[in-house]
Amino acid sequence: MTNSLEKPSPLEVIRLGHPVLRQVAEPVPEEFFGTDRLADLSRDMIRTMLSEDGVGLAAPQVSENLRLFVYWVPGDDDHPDIAPQFLANPEIKPAGDLVEVGWEGCLSIPGLRGLVPRFSRIKVSARDLEGNPVSLTADGFHARVMQHEFDHLDGIVFLDRMESPASLAYEHEWERYVLNQPDDAQGSDL
Repeated sequence: MTNSLEKPSPLEVIRLGHPVLRQVAEPVPEEFFGTDRLADLSRDMIRTMLSEDGVGLAAPQVSENLRLFVYWVPGDDDHPDIAPQFLANPEIKPAGDLVEVGWEGCLSIPGLRGLVPRFSRIKVSARDLEGNPVSLTADGFHARVMQHEFDHLDGIVFLDRMESPASLAYEHEWERYVLNQPDDAQGSDL
């Protein structure tokens, strides 16, 4: 992936076992909005996410116990690319009952993939860098990424959401044996 923000990771992505990953993050304080501190953290998190080939990164993953995350969604035939975004103090609610099972991995649990059920459509309310309200509806992979990152704010990792550990796979084997199978053999939406 090539991006003008891409440089060596400015922040260290912590791994499962670090206690911050299992804590409920604190809301972003009102006085942080519109500050260089928050803008710098957002920029560094986006650079880290991109340099690590991720599509999302929550503040707890870089040892910041704050309720915020960054994400981006690569485009496909049905959806345009969504540029890197920042969301603070998000709230997520399902927009319907449909749940889809799909493959997930995590920068804090490198090298593993597993099947995780997620709502296929969600409504999100949050704040931007300046503290302005943000409301949006996300579906498909966009919704999956946001739910994954939101979980980090509550001390939850994708392993906790898996219905069965039987789908857990090392990334190399997942690419070799699962990713290259026909869609009906994968059992996922990715």
